[in-house]
Amino acid sequence: MDSDSTAIAYSTSGLTKVYGEGSAAVHALRGVDLKIPEGELVVLLGASGSGKSTLLNILGGLDQPTAGEVLFFGQNLSRMDDGDLTLYRREHIGFVFQFYNLMPSLTARENVELVTEIADSPLTAEAALALVGLSERIDHFPAQLSGGEQQRVAIARAVAKQPRVLFCDEPTGALDSTSGRQVMAVLEQVNQMLGTTVVIITHAATIAGMADRVIHFADGQIREIGLNSEKCSAQDLVW
Repeated sequence: MDSDSTAIAYSTSGLTKVYGEGSAAVHALRGVDLKIPEGELVVLLGASGSGKSTLLNILGGLDQPTAGEVLFFGQNLSRMDDGDLTLYRREHIGFVFQFYNLMPSLTARENVELVTEIADSPLTAEAALALVGLSERIDHFPAQLSGGEQQRVAIARAVAKQPRVLFCDEPTGALDSTSGRQVMAVLEQVNQMLGTTVVIITHAATIAGMADRVIHFADGQIREIGLNSEKCSAQDLVW
């Protein structure tokens, strides 16, 4: 994607995050400078403890940096208070995590409706579940679904409010290769059909092949950013 003609969804400058103080201080982010163009599918690669989840939490408005700035379409998230960040997350952001966080007593449809009831212009639960290929499982409870199907319900729930950005933290971490490919294909579809900017955190290097932009993270810093001129399909990923 040509970033020169595309709006910049996120721009960070000197982004730093330190947990604790003195000799016990942990430097999770060490001055990260980054731009993420709107509409891209971005993969953040790095080992556990490299800082990628901390970066996601700050971009997603779940945490604040110790120093530096993060802009969302030019709006300074690092100066927002808790109320403004809550509104930002509600209006613009979807989250998908490794574990599905579905309500076990609710059907797939009802789990998605938890979000559609508070969103301004949501997809219907039926449309969101159709997007992830689960129309025939709409009235099933989580215990009646496979792990991959539960993760697809979680994705449907996240995209139902039509967020501008979807953050996914190890979305295939608990899945086998077949289910993992299915989940990645859904994320690919969300990016292509809805135009949603999708940011995926993973330690699985194979997923990098389907990204527009691959950001390699280590020791709280960006070590390398790669651009894929020819992306592979999610279905062609080799686990």
